[in-house]
Amino acid sequence: MNFLSITFGLFLLSVLGLYWSVEGRLKLWILLISSLVFYSSLQVQYVPLLLVMLFITYWLGLSLQVPVEPAPGEMEPESWQFAQQDWNRNRSRLLVFGIGLNVLLLLGFKYVPFLLTDVGGALGVPGAESGAAWFGRHVVAPLGISFFCFECIAYLIDVYRGAPPTVDWLKFSAYKLFFPKLISGPITRFYPFVGQFPTLRFPRTPQIVEGIWLIACGAVKKLLLADHLATPVNLIFDNVERAGSGDLWLAIAAYGLQLYLDFSGYVDVARGASLLLGLELPQNFNFPYFCTSIADFWRRWHMTLGDWLRNYLYFPLGGSRRGLGRTCLNLLLIMLIAGIWHGAAWGFVVWGGLHGLFLVVHRLTDTWAKQRGAIAHFWQSTPGVVLGWLITQLAVFLAWVFFRLPNLNQSWLVMQRLWGYRADLQFGQLVYVDALGSDRTTIALQVGAVFVGMGVAYLFHRGLKLHLSLALKLLLIPTCLLAAWLLAPSESAPYIYFDF
Repeated sequence: MNFLSITFGLFLLSVLGLYWSVEGRLKLWILLISSLVFYSSLQVQYVPLLLVMLFITYWLGLSLQVPVEPAPGEMEPESWQFAQQDWNRNRSRLLVFGIGLNVLLLLGFKYVPFLLTDVGGALGVPGAESGAAWFGRHVVAPLGISFFCFECIAYLIDVYRGAPPTVDWLKFSAYKLFFPKLISGPITRFYPFVGQFPTLRFPRTPQIVEGIWLIACGAVKKLLLADHLATPVNLIFDNVERAGSGDLWLAIAAYGLQLYLDFSGYVDVARGASLLLGLELPQNFNFPYFCTSIADFWRRWHMTLGDWLRNYLYFPLGGSRRGLGRTCLNLLLIMLIAGIWHGAAWGFVVWGGLHGLFLVVHRLTDTWAKQRGAIAHFWQSTPGVVLGWLITQLAVFLAWVFFRLPNLNQSWLVMQRLWGYRADLQFGQLVYVDALGSDRTTIALQVGAVFVGMGVAYLFHRGLKLHLSLALKLLLIPTCLLAAWLLAPSESAPYIYFDF
């Protein structure tokens, strides 16, 4: 059941009709059942696995509850102290078990072929490559498993830190399996989400319009823009050996836009559907391609993942409280983990390592600049802002090469051919004329037009603080949906982040 399909539209309308026709806990049952139906339409074989993990996380949350201090005279202070120490040790073991179980689940489904092929092969383990081939043919990772496990880990750590665990299994299940966010997020924490249930009410007109508007925007981003950008991206990156330097730069720019529009389009649809259900999901993108530093990029790109990495990895490792050297090491470590989380290939490791290196360089240069007032003042000036933007986006877009081509042989070939390399004589004819019915200049202008459009939206939202009125959104919604429907490619590609 694709998000942008007639089937999903009918499904969502049916869920909304049932959901708003009942009261109280019946709403939670509607959410739970509809989420199970939604996931079953994609991978019914993994529904039992998700339910088992849900029950285990729920039980561990109850077991991790901070012990209540006894009333005066109920227990001797010394006895209470020893009991609390034993309890804390047990809680630590349970937390490690819960985190380890989720990590093993991720390793088992996503990284076994990679570990067998690369690590096992390097160590000379007998049958490693044949085992990896068998696993790759017979085992498909559950959709959304990375997001599911990260939310489980976040919940367990929050409870361990002192947040009250939920005793309401139905509420916890409705949160964990909530179908708009189940496959590709945004990563949502338990307490902000369920805190909306007590005040749940039928959405007012502005909320309904905003929800449908977000769905329409998501359709335009995915069907009208991202899927069309995918065509030249795939044609060029699938023929790297024959492409020239100009072609590769075009593919890099187009892929950066495709990835953003594809993922943010998914999140828009998820947030729009949630608003129609009276619930709000966190924002996941905030114009990341218009930031002027790599640190700001990670505050505005995949924001819920960045929040997760900060709260559950960076801060526990010491954050920036243990000196500049330790801060740089922590930044490098968390970005390597972010890279590995995205996929089981060396390209993702390199991508994460590059972003870690970018963040380290930014932290070092920022510290150095603050010690010299003139340099710090330059980065605040217009030339400094423009230069910072150019450096940041060049680093981000070049790193996308390893994200799009996780096979290092291919990605390194692209990096080697970015300057002064001519395309094969037949490449332009086969790719641009025969396949795309255009030429490279026209495709480049179209890619540039997409970026200019994003720049105009950024100017209105962040610069001028202007927003579309309710009436204008109502006028634009049918136009956007109709354009996305009529002008979409004949075959829509799956969402990119379904692979992660």
